[in-house]
Amino acid sequence: MNLLNISGSPHVHSDESTKKIMWRVNLALVPALIVATLYFGLNALLVSFISVVSCVLFQWLIEKYILKVPSTVCDGSAIVTGLLLAFNVPATVSMMWIVVIGALVSIGIGKMSFGGLGKNPFNPALVGRVFLLISFPVQMTTWPVVDGIFPTNFDLATGATPLGAFKEGALPADVTLCDAFMGHIGGSMGEISALAILLGAAYLCWKKIITWHIPVTFIGTAFLFSLILWLVNPESYMDPLMTIFTGGIMLGACFMATDMVTSPMAKSGQLIFGFGCGLLTVIIRNWGAYPEGVSFAILLMNSVTPLINRWCKPARFAN
Repeated sequence: MNLLNISGSPHVHSDESTKKIMWRVNLALVPALIVATLYFGLNALLVSFISVVSCVLFQWLIEKYILKVPSTVCDGSAIVTGLLLAFNVPATVSMMWIVVIGALVSIGIGKMSFGGLGKNPFNPALVGRVFLLISFPVQMTTWPVVDGIFPTNFDLATGATPLGAFKEGALPADVTLCDAFMGHIGGSMGEISALAILLGAAYLCWKKIITWHIPVTFIGTAFLFSLILWLVNPESYMDPLMTIFTGGIMLGACFMATDMVTSPMAKSGQLIFGFGCGLLTVIIRNWGAYPEGVSFAILLMNSVTPLINRWCKPARFAN
């Protein structure tokens, strides 16, 4: 009898399964989806639906006709990728065909080309997001204006995100810290409400799907370096609290940098990973061509995860 079962990561020594973990992550994303729906209306649900359906469909087609392996779409991982991809694009009707392309890149290139879940070195949703940002920069940086709860005709009104406005000169005076925390600002669907993202992250920590190491180090590093820059020259650099509550830091730190497949295994390695993500984000935001740097920072740190794992090996038989 064969007592060995060889499979790809993640390897979790508990009664948890990949399916349970993925569906709990999907549940944790619901608060952010609700807030996005409140501020962007039915467009948010439509973008999310198209992204999720596209990701599930492409994964099923690739597994059935190219890899010729049993389908794994029921494990919920394709839905996670679809939601995260939707959370990284503007909630506008004109983006629908681009969302499908992003889903194909996320699943086909970011995930299935490496063999599927557990084998991909980069976060699939971020691969799709960066591809869309580089290929369609105008469409990916045209943001609907948030104007009240559940709008119906915002699609023709566009404006800059707080990060984009600050990159161009100065943060709009009417953007407050409370607006950024609650989500009443322009931006992509999943990054506008720090409160909703933190609620989802708290649930994941409670269920022990993620630990505090990467999110706290990521956010803390971004805050610390932003604070230093702000103290040196408050006119040229954004307030540190506004820095962490705007853009994709919260979403990236809690839901994408913590991906167990593409992040280090050891706790010490996770601290290094989070530090690198936070530092690179601040560097790209302040001196790079793009006002946002979270996606690039996480992907760059994904690329060095094997080196971090080699350097920070977890203790044998440790908890």
